[in-house]
Amino acid sequence: MRHLIPSWVRVPVIFFIIFGAVEFFIDSGEKPAFIEYPIVLWFLFLVLLILIAIEAIVSALENVMLQTLDDEAKARFLAKKEGKYSFAKLKKFYNEKLWTFRPLEEEGEIILDHNYDGIKELDNNLPPWWLYGFYITIAFAAVYLLRYHVFNGDSQIDELETELAEARTAIEAYKKTAKDLVDINTVTLLTEASDISAGKSVFDTNCVACHMADGGGGIGPNLVDQYWILGGDIKSVFKTVSEGGRSGKGMIAWKQQLKPIQIAQVSSYVLSLQGTTPAKPKAAEGDLWVNDNGEEE
Repeated sequence: MRHLIPSWVRVPVIFFIIFGAVEFFIDSGEKPAFIEYPIVLWFLFLVLLILIAIEAIVSALENVMLQTLDDEAKARFLAKKEGKYSFAKLKKFYNEKLWTFRPLEEEGEIILDHNYDGIKELDNNLPPWWLYGFYITIAFAAVYLLRYHVFNGDSQIDELETELAEARTAIEAYKKTAKDLVDINTVTLLTEASDISAGKSVFDTNCVACHMADGGGGIGPNLVDQYWILGGDIKSVFKTVSEGGRSGKGMIAWKQQLKPIQIAQVSSYVLSLQGTTPAKPKAAEGDLWVNDNGEEE
């Protein structure tokens, strides 16, 4: 494959494959695609077989062609091929520009006069890549010192706290628009016509058998008076619908059948029935409910 795909292509591809695999197994916590979907593994295996076949065909064609060439033409072909894939220009640039060591054969010319117990010192050059890298670390250290120790720039802890605060704000904003995330702690009385209508639909489908269509009560209690068995505010009604009524009797828990937003909507619809007049109201049950302002509801 090295003659079919150049190193400048193969090396980045291999790197990104390894990096992606490490990232996947460390962060995702999910099953690899080739385990959850075996067809992916078969596809990769097929691609590998195709690449091997192409490499074999190319090599075979090269061997056949080489047999038809004389020694001089064969040498030119091999030299051209070697030069194409060996990065000769890159090697020359590296040796001449990025690696200025004097070769071992020339060390005698750069030995310093002094020595200690036979230990002599060479006056060789540092590789430019190493030297300039060292200069970069010095510049980075100076900038870092000024940024964080002189001008008191934000530390990683400060940045973390800022990001956490932004995340909390974003979560709260999202909760306000994502009604399905509502729970007993965040539920509020819904007053929009669309929510009341949706709540009525849920009530008509699931609740009329026990509470009657007008909320006057049947098997279940009257929902239009000011008396409540388990509380008459939105949080109490939401909890009753979600978790069910009194243990051993009363309404079932609807949290398995209804979404949180549906429970909030039907609870708000039930409270909207307060003050209406049902056809055959059931006798009051429970306690007279008083809101936080001391007013009856």
